Amino acid sequence: MGADDDGDARDGDARAALATLTNYEKLGRIGEGTYGVVYKGRCKTTGDVVALKKVRMDRERDGMPLTSLREVRILQRVRHENVVRLLRVIQGDALNNVFLVFEYCEHDLARLIDNVKTTLTTSEVKSLMTQTLRAVEYLHERFIFHRDLKLSNLLLNQRGELKLCDFGLARTFEPIDRGSYTPKVVTLWYRAPELLFGCDTYTSAIDMWAVGCIFAEFLKHEPLFPGSTEIEQLNMICALLGSPNSHIWPGWDALPHARKFKLPEQPYNFLEINFPKLSAAGVNLLDVLLTFDPEKRGTATEALAHPFFQESPPPKPPAEMPTYPSTHSAPERGAERRNAKRSRGALDERIGAVF
Repeated sequence: MGADDDGDARDGDARAALATLTNYEKLGRIGEGTYGVVYKGRCKTTGDVVALKKVRMDRERDGMPLTSLREVRILQRVRHENVVRLLRVIQGDALNNVFLVFEYCEHDLARLIDNVKTTLTTSEVKSLMTQTLRAVEYLHERFIFHRDLKLSNLLLNQRGELKLCDFGLARTFEPIDRGSYTPKVVTLWYRAPELLFGCDTYTSAIDMWAVGCIFAEFLKHEPLFPGSTEIEQLNMICALLGSPNSHIWPGWDALPHARKFKLPEQPYNFLEINFPKLSAAGVNLLDVLLTFDPEKRGTATEALAHPFFQESPPPKPPAEMPTYPSTHSAPERGAERRNAKRSRGALDERIGAVF
């Protein structure tokens, strides 16, 4: 065996060691979602801090859940600075003990927004929005929709870099001949109107509605539509944006649940009144993203080219974003209650949403 062969063997041994759970120590629990528990960890070989997501197997009899398999397949395909990087998949001491190893980020933006007292400046909002839109644009260009965009699925590291995470509901879509998918996706507060009305031939525009809700949340430091039921969600949407009709959204009344809900007769859009400090261009961008008709809703590419990002102040470079103590430590009680309220909509109808 030559010197190169020896080097290859050592590299192979190192990779094998990294792929075992014994090579990682858990440093604390970060959070829990529908599809697994996440821990902060450290690699004993490299010293790198990572995030360890334990795949939830308690509902499975035939191996790894489809949602986790789909998440792994998608994350192995994508490489983008604003998408969290899957480093490896490792097996524990039992067949049902599987962990996904991710790069570590100090914050999720939902917890950060809930805990930080100071509001984001316009340039900071623009920085977070452009990074979010770049991640979404990258996915949509590859015919992948995320289907669960929300603040808690946006991570932020101490270098000011935003990373989109949690691809448990993500899947590829048909760009031309629309496929049929489950409408039981996206956390309720960020769920697009076509999903609320039961549409199962939706497009990547569902992600863009969620981006609009995230934009508003960056500005308000609170959720835009924090409904607890679908009808309450729709009433909140109509109260702010006006009620849908066939003029602004052709064909909406033919959707499966269009007659299920009695909507208020409210013809006015109150975005400008509700965001008095936002520029006219910013209000327009919010309006473009929160458009009822998914065919007219702005795309990620269109949003990135919007005049809002060209006007002063410019987006703050990530390296100049403020830093905060890690929010993965135990939150204060008020934030803990808000985080629990945030997660309620995430669990209401997601389980089993695999199509």
